[in-house]
Amino acid sequence: MASMQDQLRGLVYSTEHGDICPECRESIGQCRCDENAEQQRLAALDGIVRLRRETKGRKGKGVTLIEGVPLADEALKTLAKALKKRCGTGGALKEGVIEIQGDQRDVLKTELEQRGYRVKLSGG
Repeated sequence: MASMQDQLRGLVYSTEHGDICPECRESIGQCRCDENAEQQRLAALDGIVRLRRETKGRKGKGVTLIEGVPLADEALKTLAKALKKRCGTGGALKEGVIEIQGDQRDVLKTELEQRGYRVKLSGG
């Protein structure tokens, strides 16, 4: 990654190519930074899906976090939608982590195991 000075001095727009990616200095159409980041995220996973309950930063409301699912972004969105529907609650997908509202660890564990994932309950 470039230093802060290099980032501030870099080209952000070119009349020939349009917008320029600040990371790789390629035009936005040819930039592969998102794909590389996704491949690195998938390579760092160990194959175990972890479920944990968290209330931090949510005014006491609990959510169940699903981390470590070895799927690409589009498949992860589809899985998140199916899990939210199975639990009958809302949720979100943020940075490769699925958030399901409420304490749904038992339901999610059985559902993910039926889909063929190794599931581990982590946290309190």
